[in-house]
Amino acid sequence: MFRFVLRRILLMVPVLFGLLLLTFVMLQMVPGDPAATLAGENATPEQIAEIRQKFGFDDPIVVQFGRYLGQIAQGDFGVSAYSRRPVGDDIVLRLPATLELTLVALGIAAVGGILVGTLAAVWHNSPFDHGVRILSVAGLAVASFWFAIMLQMLFAMELDWLPLRGRLPTGLAAPPDVTGLYLVDSLVAGQFGTFWQALQHLILPAFTLSLGGLATIARFTRSSIIETMQRDFVTYEEAVGYPKRRIILPYVLRNSLVSPVTQIGLLFGQLIAGAVVVESIFDWPGLGSYLVEAIFTSDYKAILAVTLVVGVIYAAVNIVVDLIHGIIDPRVADQM
Repeated sequence: MFRFVLRRILLMVPVLFGLLLLTFVMLQMVPGDPAATLAGENATPEQIAEIRQKFGFDDPIVVQFGRYLGQIAQGDFGVSAYSRRPVGDDIVLRLPATLELTLVALGIAAVGGILVGTLAAVWHNSPFDHGVRILSVAGLAVASFWFAIMLQMLFAMELDWLPLRGRLPTGLAAPPDVTGLYLVDSLVAGQFGTFWQALQHLILPAFTLSLGGLATIARFTRSSIIETMQRDFVTYEEAVGYPKRRIILPYVLRNSLVSPVTQIGLLFGQLIAGAVVVESIFDWPGLGSYLVEAIFTSDYKAILAVTLVVGVIYAAVNIVVDLIHGIIDPRVADQM
């Protein structure tokens, strides 16, 4: 198991290198002058030329990329042209908000998708099953930005049940920083009022972000359970008189979870990518909204740093998913 984890960590290095190289080259092809962005709107051509020479924007792309890799190796992401602060500090400040949103959305998608998919498989070809199939297709087809706006108009502006945007109401102080996750920090501090407010602000963006994942996991769970229920061991257990509930929960579900768990791992990366749109609509102060601001201001170092951080998280989650596969299915553990 240790050798497997070590091998996967070593494989992350060329993958992340390729990700950075591809992003770096694409940024060089996008119109925009990072020197002009750093100099500001009122800078003279001489000031822009001075900054371009100071930061080496005139150097060949290979030299610039090599210099950037050297900075990354020293843990230096550079200074943001947008916030004028170290990019690393901005990421540390905003990452917990994105992780909180992503983890809650992933929890909704995983629990809801497995539950709905299991019930649809057990009641195969029933009206409930047909309804799940229709809604899952709709969940995959609906654009997240449109769904987010519809939820805002209904639950925030029409019914006034939930807040429109942000992590907390204006004027309410954040809980003492322990993890950066407001739900956890407010519980640790015993601030249950703040916990309730943070939860209310989280419902709409988390549900919007989870919609596509919930539909995907429900479909994979349904098809996987239907396939498992046709195996010989299920027929044998039914023949000897085991109740259907006892067959489904410990045996069928466990043999059917490999495919949904794989999807959950892949889904985590998709949720972080999807957070760019959702955070912008709900004014959520996470990495997604930070990335949008960086793109609009041609803040290349912020874009590269966010890309690298998301890549590291995505690779780490997939290693964890492979380990979970080994726990669920001993045959997979033997191959590690």
